[in-house]
Amino acid sequence: MERTVGQGERAAMGSANRLKLGLFGANCSSGRAVTMVPERWSGSWPDCLALAQMADAAGIEFMLPIGRWKGYGGDTDYQGATFETVTWACGLLAKTRRLTVFGTVHAPLIAPLIAAKEFVTADHIGEGRFGLNIVCGWNEGEFEMFGATLRDHETRYEYAQEWLDVIKLAWSAPDDFDFDGRFIKLRRVRAKPKPYGGSRPLIMNAGASPTGQAFAIRNCDALFSHVSSAMSLDETAANVKNVRGLAREHGRDIDVYTVGVVTCRPTVREAEEYWRHCIVDNADWLAVDNILAMRNITPETHGPEEFERLRNHQANGMGGLPLVGDPNAVTNQLAQLAAAGLTGIAVSFVNYLDELPYFRAEVLPRLARLGLREKA
Repeated sequence: MERTVGQGERAAMGSANRLKLGLFGANCSSGRAVTMVPERWSGSWPDCLALAQMADAAGIEFMLPIGRWKGYGGDTDYQGATFETVTWACGLLAKTRRLTVFGTVHAPLIAPLIAAKEFVTADHIGEGRFGLNIVCGWNEGEFEMFGATLRDHETRYEYAQEWLDVIKLAWSAPDDFDFDGRFIKLRRVRAKPKPYGGSRPLIMNAGASPTGQAFAIRNCDALFSHVSSAMSLDETAANVKNVRGLAREHGRDIDVYTVGVVTCRPTVREAEEYWRHCIVDNADWLAVDNILAMRNITPETHGPEEFERLRNHQANGMGGLPLVGDPNAVTNQLAQLAAAGLTGIAVSFVNYLDELPYFRAEVLPRLARLGLREKA
């Protein structure tokens, strides 16, 4: 029989841990590391499944995929082989017990009623463990693949609002409904079954602009916010406090997460040397430059020094916060994020399957001793 799943239980992702942990980008070849080292992540289905089951056993709360349709070229064809995220989530949910698995979906590329039905299907497979990560898109080359037009920034979010409104109605409306929006017009919509357990999937967004952040605050359970190594603990805490304060003004609560890139080894020196080996000495610089060029980031537009800084930042896990060091150092960095008020962090590794066992054995117990996580 279907059990009841409360919205609070979904937000907690099945755990009471003060600092939630997730794995980011495993559905893509190379994951998040723009590197040419031979041990880089395969992104294959057997590896994704083994990783999900390892994460499930370790008490990791969630897996978050990247919505990618076209790779970035370079020597590795960086992220050139990727799994579609909702069907990927279905497979992982069917083979795990506790893990929340998100689908990352481009709102402009999938009709909302098809999307709503896909999400409900995944949610029933996972018995309430599916989550939705909404993206509005920025890569014009991907939109051209679909014959779709990339709208201007503000209009993207106006469309996304209607798209999400339709999905929420499909999830909740007891009877047939019409929808008469600027972009979407529907008649006599009928959508059954509803999401699992009497509540709806978690919804997250990573909008960084004021418009994107406002969209997340109005609509989402979680906002993924950028945190850089240049930001102080006080600056991070102020950002989290501001986001939550804005949500309260709308009568809502919102969790705030960030993304990071972990290089953890027995000594700080070993960690730093491996990080340099992968991210500097063997970075796929052609792919990095392709990514930056898509965003009009060149030495001419930003100046040589700033361009080089952004180039190195991009090579390090597509801009995630670097968490480099021995287990004590990595634990301390994660503890600082929790102290700043963050709900959790989604991390990546050069090779998730190779590196997660050490992270599990050395970092997770340290976080438990600090009271940030329970023992798995």
